[in-house]
Amino acid sequence: MVDKRDGRVGLVIVNTGSGKGKTTASLGLMLRAWGQGMKTVMLQFIKTKTSNYGENKAARKLGVEMVPLGAGFTWLSRDIEKDKALAREGWDAAKQRLCSEEYDLVILDELTYTMKYGWLSVEEVLEALRRRPSWQHVVITGRDAPPELIEYADLVTEMKEIKHPYKSGVKAQPGVEF
Repeated sequence: MVDKRDGRVGLVIVNTGSGKGKTTASLGLMLRAWGQGMKTVMLQFIKTKTSNYGENKAARKLGVEMVPLGAGFTWLSRDIEKDKALAREGWDAAKQRLCSEEYDLVILDELTYTMKYGWLSVEEVLEALRRRPSWQHVVITGRDAPPELIEYADLVTEMKEIKHPYKSGVKAQPGVEF
């Protein structure tokens, strides 16, 4: 899609797979776009609304919009109905930004889980992507990206775990995992 913003072609980028680095790669892209003067936003579908991880602190310092929308690690949830409601609420926020001409880059961090768990349909996500401004870039992260999303996307990267320090007993560390 080519449109009014300097002939930019809006891309849909999917970072998926079992390896570490999906969100980290999207943060690098966000920083790069911000450095080019683009308006960016990251919506975090799993991170708690009170998140204060390294990326949240950096975003505040840079004046970059980053919105945690979830209740934490969903697969460990004690209240799935609450998680479903938060996902739907987050999706409403995402659709507003996707149809807005305000944003050059929209990152939907860990959105794939909402489709995997059946809280959002793949078709409604694809419909919102089709309706966005033609110059707007979108990044979607998370494991188990559905085949329909992979087919629709312009760029798909699968992160594959080869080795991880957690398996040697090293716990998550500030600046690396959060």
